[in-house]
Amino acid sequence: MVNSQLSLVNALDWLYSTQAFGIKLGLEGVTRLLSACGVLYPRAQVIHVAGTNGKGSTCAFCESVARAAGYKTGLFTSPHLVEFSERIRVNGVNIPDADAARLIAKVRELVQSWDPCPTFFELVLAVAMLWFAEQEVELIVLETGMGGRLDATNAVPKDVAVLAPIGLDHTQYLGETLYEVAGEKAAILSWHRPAVSAPQEPEAMRAIHEAAQRMDTYCRVVSSECDQPQG
Repeated sequence: MVNSQLSLVNALDWLYSTQAFGIKLGLEGVTRLLSACGVLYPRAQVIHVAGTNGKGSTCAFCESVARAAGYKTGLFTSPHLVEFSERIRVNGVNIPDADAARLIAKVRELVQSWDPCPTFFELVLAVAMLWFAEQEVELIVLETGMGGRLDATNAVPKDVAVLAPIGLDHTQYLGETLYEVAGEKAAILSWHRPAVSAPQEPEAMRAIHEAAQRMDTYCRVVSSECDQPQG
C-alpha cells in the first residue's frame, strides 16, 4: 500500500507538471495520443456529456442507471474533490493507486519525446481510456472538460450525446453570447447518433437544433415534467 501510494505521488508530480503547458483546444494532439495508446475507438458504447450546469451530476446519473441495468461502466469526470482517482471509475470504484501510477507511467514513457507534450487533461483522458479498456467495460460515460467541439473528449466516437443546461462560461474560449457557447457545446452531437438535452434558453436551443440538423439527427429535450420537443 505504501509503495503504491509513493509511486502514485511520483506519477502525479509529473502529471501535474504538464499543467504548465496550459490549455490547448483542438483534437489533433489527443487523437494522436489515444491512437498511440490503442484506445481511440473503444469497444464499449459511449455517452458523451457537455453543458454548463449539472454535467457532473448528469454523468453520475447516467452511470448509475447503466450500472443498475447490468452494464459494466466506466466514468470519466473532472475535476476531483479529494483524490485524483475520483476522475476514473469502473462500476463506481475509483481506479486503484497502483494502476493509476502504472498507467500514468505508461503514457509518460510514450510521450517523453513528443513536442508539444499533450496537455494534463489529454493525458488523464488517455489514462482513463486505457483503464476502461483493461477492465473491458461495456459503457463509458465521458464528461467534457470545457466546451465541446474542441474538447479532448470529443475525439472519442460516441453513441449518445447529452447536453446539460447551458449558460455563459469560458467566454474567452467559447464565445461571448449564449448562442455561440451553446454552439460549441452542441458540437459534440455526432452524425446520425441520438442526442438528448435538458430544457435550454431559446438562443441555446436554436444552436442545438442547428447542430442536430448538420448532423442529420434529432435532439430530444427532456425534463422532469415532460418528454417533448422544445422550441
